[in-house]
Amino acid sequence: MSTQLSQNLLLAVPLAPLAGAIIAGFFGKAVGRRGAHMVTILGVLVSFVISAMVLKSVAVEGARFSGTIYEWMVLGALKMEVGFLVDGLTAMMMCVVTFVSLMVHIYTIGYMEEDPGYQRFFSYISLFTFSMLMLVMSNNFLQLFFGWEAVGLVSYLLIGFWYKKPTAIFANLKAFLVNRVGDFGFILGIGLIVTYAGTLGYAETFAKAADLAKLTFPGTDWMLITVTCICLFIGAMGKSAQFPLHVWLPDSMEGPTPISALIHAATMVTAGIFMVARMSPLFELSDTALNFVLVIGAITALFMGFMGIIQNDIKRVVAYSTLSQLGYMTVALGVSAYSVAVFHLMTHAFFKALLFLGAGSVIIGMHHDQDIRNMGGLRKYMPITWLTSLLGSLALIGTPFFAGFYSKDSIIEAVHFSKLPGAGFAMFAVTLGVFVTAFYSFRMYFLVFHGKERFRHKPFPGEHDHHDDGHGHAHEPHESPWVVTAPLLLLAIPSVVIGALTIGPMLHGDFFKDAITVDASRHAAMAELGNAFHGWVAMGVHAFTTVPFFLALAGVVVAYVFYLVTPAVPAAIAKALSPVVRILENKYYMDWINENIIAAAARKLGLGLWKGGDQAVIDGLLIDGSARAVGGIASLTRLIQTGYIYWYALVMLLGVFGLLTWQLWPTLSGLLGR
Repeated sequence: MSTQLSQNLLLAVPLAPLAGAIIAGFFGKAVGRRGAHMVTILGVLVSFVISAMVLKSVAVEGARFSGTIYEWMVLGALKMEVGFLVDGLTAMMMCVVTFVSLMVHIYTIGYMEEDPGYQRFFSYISLFTFSMLMLVMSNNFLQLFFGWEAVGLVSYLLIGFWYKKPTAIFANLKAFLVNRVGDFGFILGIGLIVTYAGTLGYAETFAKAADLAKLTFPGTDWMLITVTCICLFIGAMGKSAQFPLHVWLPDSMEGPTPISALIHAATMVTAGIFMVARMSPLFELSDTALNFVLVIGAITALFMGFMGIIQNDIKRVVAYSTLSQLGYMTVALGVSAYSVAVFHLMTHAFFKALLFLGAGSVIIGMHHDQDIRNMGGLRKYMPITWLTSLLGSLALIGTPFFAGFYSKDSIIEAVHFSKLPGAGFAMFAVTLGVFVTAFYSFRMYFLVFHGKERFRHKPFPGEHDHHDDGHGHAHEPHESPWVVTAPLLLLAIPSVVIGALTIGPMLHGDFFKDAITVDASRHAAMAELGNAFHGWVAMGVHAFTTVPFFLALAGVVVAYVFYLVTPAVPAAIAKALSPVVRILENKYYMDWINENIIAAAARKLGLGLWKGGDQAVIDGLLIDGSARAVGGIASLTRLIQTGYIYWYALVMLLGVFGLLTWQLWPTLSGLLGR
């Protein structure tokens, strides 16, 4: 029998970061810079410690919690409340969010040391942690939507943190608008659930899932459950940056590097993956919705990986890597391997946060230069950053026995066992994506840490470089302070070992037994994975004979040859494939389409509604028109209301004459008729 978790203990998990955010935000000047980072770090530390305790209780003792914390209002049978649902899925997410957030908080002390918005930044990232925790701990759609929108709001504030920088303002507005598109679909999905299930609670909705699966969408022959799931997934497409709603994430690199690790690697962008996994009882009832998820994920995994090949900004390389890996997670969701998707979510959180923070450390060491073409040979100047970045890169490309290997290979195997129509394309995408990931990851690694030292005479000087005799002013790279390197070392540990330690219980045990639902008779991927699994050691050893391993090795070797042995080759290939390069440089023209077609159409529609609807109908007809009508009536009335007594007397006489005539006319007519 499972034990019940303490409600008060669970409340402390989101409230501790919230308290830190309030103190640092409203009383930042009073507590000072040191006080701001201490109180927010303490809040997140408390949250992480409790989350770790909860995870232990859930995993070892089978503890669970599902209940209402606060009832906001009741509308008939519809209850709107704040409540927590804590099971294996929630406990894992709580630990991932709080641990990565804690590392980012510590890292921020060094990275934002000279920034005038120091206290404000700590307030924002702590508030983000609170929002994300409310999202993952929710037991109902209302609280889920609150957390969903709250992380979007704080993301907007963080991306545009340097609000005097035009590119940052453009980026945060872009992120806000694109996410609103996804959120429109998300709230439609929630609305359909409320309409047909009559509840906002997860448990009640899932209990009615079989009944919902029998209904059709009004006026069509579409299944209601399919429409609902696709609407929910559109929300995930925005939040988890799936094609074509991915365009906001690369531009969000305009914000400070710590938020890239916190929001765009480990937490916010994985909210969509978490949501679909939580909604597995609904998605399992619609193969059409699952196939839609599968194809969108496959497109994102492959084509966003291609984008990473041509990037020269160190943060944007990692950003496109995030997009590609989110595609892998989405593919896993599409083949009903929900536990594999959240397993990759967890492993990815550690090594991608490590890579983002490592990129930030390089930026510090390079005095804010982010162009990898200006780097090279940093290994001897930044040994800790080099080592941790190497470990993160090895985990990312799926090197056997590293964390990313266990989750990424499990995704590829799960797709192999899927019978959905889109599985063939997905298999091609995730397999080729292994080579692409290894190539762009080690292209960045070799250009940054090995080869010729280019930072003394930069071939591509930027805005932070002073120009003298035609070259960027040379800065001597240096290792970052301990508040930056310590989080790197702490993140490197799970990036190596967490996959081997957890693959058994998370994928082939009962860790997610009551959190994730899979119809094994129709979607057999997880059952087939279980049959093929013989322990983490055997899986790692077997990997050296598989196609993904050789593709990853080929990607590393090709990157080594291209960028360290014969650096003229990439330029020659780029010249030969210039049309393809142009497409990649223009980001598949998605921004152009959005700005020149979709936004232009929206502007024309808005202009038409403004001119025709607002100005002509509302202002012109209803408001100004009614005023003109009143004025016209008043003008006519003024002709009658002269103020002269003789005029009123004449009107009265004429009125009496008219009444008498009207009354006597029948009699007069009769007399005349005779």
